[in-house]
Amino acid sequence: MKFSIKSAAILLASVVTLGSAGIASAASQWHMPTPYGDANLPTQIAYKFAEEIKNNTAGDLDIVVHSGASLIKHPEIPRAVKTGQVQLGEVFIGIMGNTHPVFKHDNIPFLATTYDSAQKLWEAAKPELEKQLNKEGMMLLYSVPWPAQSLYTKAPVNSLADLQGLKMRAYSPSTSRLADLMNTSPTTVQVPEIPQAFSTGIIDAMITSPSTGVNGQAWDYLTNYTDVRAWIPKNMVVVNKRSFKRLDKKTQQVILDAAANAEASGWAGVRGQAAEDTMTLAEHGITVSEPSPELMAELNKIGTIMVDEWKAEAPEVETILSTYYQ
Repeated sequence: MKFSIKSAAILLASVVTLGSAGIASAASQWHMPTPYGDANLPTQIAYKFAEEIKNNTAGDLDIVVHSGASLIKHPEIPRAVKTGQVQLGEVFIGIMGNTHPVFKHDNIPFLATTYDSAQKLWEAAKPELEKQLNKEGMMLLYSVPWPAQSLYTKAPVNSLADLQGLKMRAYSPSTSRLADLMNTSPTTVQVPEIPQAFSTGIIDAMITSPSTGVNGQAWDYLTNYTDVRAWIPKNMVVVNKRSFKRLDKKTQQVILDAAANAEASGWAGVRGQAAEDTMTLAEHGITVSEPSPELMAELNKIGTIMVDEWKAEAPEVETILSTYYQ
């Protein structure tokens, strides 16, 4: 059988792009898929994280960030890291809610609605989350919070009755359940697909951050933003445990130091990003409004229901909540 130079080049390229954990650990290049575009704060932090590691290893470890789900689609990233298809990756924590209830902690509406309370919830959840990642062959490196999630619609909303029957974007098990409780129809749509989904009528409303709205130019397909500040979710960057352990101790420490810096940068930057992006929405003609007392009362009732349901899912949830409420 003939094996041309061209065939060899194609094979080599595929190995480099989607190499196993064992091969990658011996190579100088790792691949890091992230589902979000370059304009998003978590992606910008990912680039800085990769740059810091490259600089502090004198180029011995070069992490290539693949933004905008260009290498691997968002729902497939955890499995890709777990199996060693890639060495590390960024994922929205709540998207793993079907794996174990601990991953739902920051998708529960009105449990933690300020940045201080969200950080406290993260510290309470982190030990249990790390245990679950460890069971799946992964290790947590860092998290980056998003701005508080609020309501985008094509018309003003004063109560849940104004939303009844609409198609609501869902992106995790918890947001699907929230849509059900709001008497809307949950429809799974990932970030890159949002503009087209609104334009073609696949969805009518969504709860997401002001950053997602700005980066997707929400003013092109809707008119109202109601600042309900329902929860403050996070992305996390995870690494294949075997890949990490095969590195020398010095390189491991460089990665851990860069991860700590990335997390600190995320929590420090999110407040300013939220204010800036909310202002940008208004500047482009979207009506930004505070929620009515009626709407907030209805949403808080849903939040209570979802906390109780979450608590019943696993004993680890009770541990998280007990620590959080201390």
